Amino acid sequence: MAYCEIRPAWHEDVDVIVSLILELARYERLEAQCQVSHERLTKELFGPNPVIHCVLAWEVDETRHTESPVGFALYFFNFSTFLTKRGLYLEDLFVQQAHRGKGYGRRLIQHLAQEAVKQDCGRFDWVVLDWNQPAIQFYEKIGATVLPDWRVCRVEGEALSKMAKGQ
Repeated sequence: MAYCEIRPAWHEDVDVIVSLILELARYERLEAQCQVSHERLTKELFGPNPVIHCVLAWEVDETRHTESPVGFALYFFNFSTFLTKRGLYLEDLFVQQAHRGKGYGRRLIQHLAQEAVKQDCGRFDWVVLDWNQPAIQFYEKIGATVLPDWRVCRVEGEALSKMAKGQ
């Protein structure tokens, strides 16, 4: 009988995290937008001023043997002006297809909820793609509210450069 062990990512896990991010991009049909870099990810996770955190889900058998992670959650802390408290923002959650339905996604979310409580966060937020009905149903099942009246705004690439120049 296998079970799930959650632990923070280590420096030597970066290649595995990159691989899981690429797998997530394929699943979300966003491969063309994925520009993940081992060097940038290492800097943002383990550099002098890390801005993100990552935990990995490992499937462990009864002999305590692990092969490789089966999922990950990448998150950071933001701030709510209305609550005047920090929040935990889940940037990405992914469990490999072969390991879904075993409770590993729930364990990752629970781990982050515990971290949010430990850090005295007022909120735990994330977004989900509107077509990803299995994820939406999973999130609602575990107690999340999918907010119908909020839309994500984004500026990137050339538009970001123009905005910065006041154009």
